[in-house]
Amino acid sequence: MNIIWLGHGSFRIEIEDQVLLVDPWLTGNPMLPEDQHDAATQGATHLVLTHAHFDHVADMLPLARKLGIPVVGQYDLMAHWAEHEGIETVGFNKGGTLHLGKVTLGMVPASHSSTFASPDGPRAGGSEVGYMIGGEGHVIYMSGDTAIMADMDWMGDVHKPDIGILSAGGHFTMDMKSAAYAAKRYFDFRTVIPGHYRTFPILEQSAEVLAQGLPGVNVIEPEVMKAITL
Repeated sequence: MNIIWLGHGSFRIEIEDQVLLVDPWLTGNPMLPEDQHDAATQGATHLVLTHAHFDHVADMLPLARKLGIPVVGQYDLMAHWAEHEGIETVGFNKGGTLHLGKVTLGMVPASHSSTFASPDGPRAGGSEVGYMIGGEGHVIYMSGDTAIMADMDWMGDVHKPDIGILSAGGHFTMDMKSAAYAAKRYFDFRTVIPGHYRTFPILEQSAEVLAQGLPGVNVIEPEVMKAITL
């Protein structure tokens, strides 16, 4: 399995027979050079969306058309796109599980918001979610943008993820201290990878606090386009 950070909250996950692009933000992403865009998306089998904020959704429709692959996400937005945008989508909802080849993809709650700009102001784009990604003997908890929430208790107990990819930049999501607290209280991770940080000065710039808060856990600070092999 390879987990590759594309900068910000974007990840490429190569697992079993699938290559999942989770919230792939390319256009305007200050952490991902333009000459790396093709390498970041090459061979992808599915686009996976956590919510509709621009830094997660901006490239979904263009990539779906360019790559000819489905977008997977929360049912309401997926149904709208399938009807009005002419792309292939797979819509499901919190509590549901998809089988993508040899990979399982379970949708779990997140606590954030999911809107996009319109001439009439912000409009809802489905609801915010996270995912449990299973394959190769591992379960990855992809938190998406979220605060700490009590639902993490049953999510950890039911899905038993051993890898956590946690939005931990603060301001818009958990910060490093909060992410460490959530990981320690609700989960039994062997490996934790922070995301949604370092992109802008307003966000956390280091995962040192996360690592200090999780003794005995392998906390890996990702580097853009460098594979973490697990």
